[in-house]
Amino acid sequence: MFKDPIRSSMSSAQDPQLAAFELAAELNDSELGFVLFFCSAEYNLQALSVALTTAFPGVRLAGCTTAGELTPRGYDQGTVTAIGFDRNLFSIEVGLVEALDQFTLTEAQSLIDALVAGCQQRRVAPIKGHTFALTLLDGLSSQEELVLLTLDSVLGSIPHFGGSAGDDIHLTGTHVYYDGEFRTRAAVVIMVNTPLDFEVFTTHHMRSLEQKLVVTQADPATRTVYELNAEPAAIEYARQLGLNPEELDYRVFALNPLAVRIGQEYYVRSIQKVNPDMSLTFYCAVENGIVLTAMQPEAMLPNLAQRFEAIEQTLGKPLITIGCDCFLRRLEAEYTEHTQETSEFLVDHNVIGFNTYGEQFDGMHLNQTFTGVVIGRTANEF
Repeated sequence: MFKDPIRSSMSSAQDPQLAAFELAAELNDSELGFVLFFCSAEYNLQALSVALTTAFPGVRLAGCTTAGELTPRGYDQGTVTAIGFDRNLFSIEVGLVEALDQFTLTEAQSLIDALVAGCQQRRVAPIKGHTFALTLLDGLSSQEELVLLTLDSVLGSIPHFGGSAGDDIHLTGTHVYYDGEFRTRAAVVIMVNTPLDFEVFTTHHMRSLEQKLVVTQADPATRTVYELNAEPAAIEYARQLGLNPEELDYRVFALNPLAVRIGQEYYVRSIQKVNPDMSLTFYCAVENGIVLTAMQPEAMLPNLAQRFEAIEQTLGKPLITIGCDCFLRRLEAEYTEHTQETSEFLVDHNVIGFNTYGEQFDGMHLNQTFTGVVIGRTANEF
């Protein structure tokens, strides 16, 4: 058994074979049962796939491309980072969802039943109360809402979270990895069963403002909003901020998000880009008639620290936190000159993960959140 039942590793080598070798040097062990990885889209993905399969013979792997990596040294880019799980304390099963736009309840039920049955076979822990699911989705598929809602309907009491794969903000091709191959227009569902304590969580640092924008013309299928307040969307959004449409960029989007209110909670709907016709494309589906509320970021790091402190009071210092952190949060940290201290916080709390094009929490598709799972050190300290 590992000294710790979870290990993390990273490589900044640009050669796929060397990168895979460096990961394997730290993670390979006779008790290694599963490897979860997150990699820059700048790699030659076919070569990286071959290299990883060679470096981890007989070990199941799953992962995705990123808009930045959260590694053992904090915020990173152009790297690959990985987590190795001990087979004695983790029973992990992986499934693939293809044809995302046709994913049915029947297919979801069959998938989850198979994953649960696979976890039960290893008998590391009862399913109830000891299992969570992690979903990695093609971040340019525009199908997160459908897939997550369908999965949520069949997962029952099993908590789940995840992130949408990125491609270093090129917006040209995002990939998930399953069974030796990087795939587009697909999702990977990872079921994790363990006797160790854990907590799945989400947090954001936004506060609502008074300004409201009504979506008066939109196409939810393409996540395009054509009109806000019966005016061209980009022009009206810019006007609310006292800007010209040509001034709209990632910095503006990160620091001036919009959100939809559901119950007492606000859920951010981040803007992806301005289109030539002055429409706006979002990272989440936005429907006609929805009222969007202007939001303003508060201090990001105190919010994150407060959330981690509350969890760690229960679980103790984490073995690891698997984190899905919106890439707009990372940009915000850069714009506000808090990158270094945020990176140091992630290192201090053993966060490994990636910057996403969207986050997932119990069936909801989110933006500009930090969402993940904290895994504790209990189970009689292994």
